[in-house]
Amino acid sequence: MKTEVRVDKWLWAMRVFKTRSMATDAVKKGRVSMGGTVIKPSRTVKEGDVIEVKKPPITYTFRVKAVSENRLGAKLVPDYLENITPKEQYDLLEMTRISGFVDRRKGLGRPTKRDSRDLAAFRESTYADDFFLDWEDDDDENDD
Repeated sequence: MKTEVRVDKWLWAMRVFKTRSMATDAVKKGRVSMGGTVIKPSRTVKEGDVIEVKKPPITYTFRVKAVSENRLGAKLVPDYLENITPKEQYDLLEMTRISGFVDRRKGLGRPTKRDSRDLAAFRESTYADDFFLDWEDDDDENDD
């Protein structure tokens, strides 16, 4: 049994990320750190290391109990990692769930009712009508 394994491979094996490429991308983007220091995908982890993983809106913290480079069944994961994420992080996650779509990022999902109303108001605004009327008046002057 190995004593060290690459961090991206370990995160995938522990089911923190669905695919190894997703784990590698997260590490490359600086979302994974050890001891407050951002790490590279090739960094090895060993028993006792503490790893922080940013998955917005919260940051998960895991302690490595054992290493494995093979993906584990969900029931075996607690034997290999300990979730030491602070309660405040889970409270933040709960607040996000309660708030619903209030903090929806622009461009994601369907428009809200408010978005649709704003768009309709813009289309029906007097500015849009003036714009088209100016063009029509210019055409009438050229016909004379």
